Amino acid sequence: MKLEKYLEILPKSLWVTTCNSGSCNGCDIEIVATISPRYDIERLGMKLVGTPRHADVLIVTGPVTKFMKEKLLRIYNQMPDPKAVVVVGNCGASGDVFYKSYNLEGPVDRIIPVDVFVHGCPPRPEAIIEGVAKAVLKLERLRGDLQKAGEGQ
Repeated sequence: MKLEKYLEILPKSLWVTTCNSGSCNGCDIEIVATISPRYDIERLGMKLVGTPRHADVLIVTGPVTKFMKEKLLRIYNQMPDPKAVVVVGNCGASGDVFYKSYNLEGPVDRIIPVDVFVHGCPPRPEAIIEGVAKAVLKLERLRGDLQKAGEGQ
């Protein structure tokens, strides 16, 4: 494949933002380990950004508490299209040990659409990197669909 084709598929580095929707911080500690020099996620072209307005991927940790439901929806709606959502940890995927808690609105996929689940309590940094890489594949497919739609007009 020519270099121009690679640039068309992924025109810039992947920008990632995170949201703790009620986790115990175990998954957040693993995300911090992912950006540390040992795993150095930026060498793979992924960069953590502080605002959802610049992000391509949203990483959510924890089950969604009643307090965080509206905030999670607001963060998701601020992200430009195309976007992907990665849920890190068992709590965000199913509620895990907090499933029947009175204060939960449910797992993340009941609130916003989720593209990739990274299971574990907490998952290792390698699994988080793999989950974000799966989100890249989804974004590449969406960009391809958008390009085809643009060519048809």
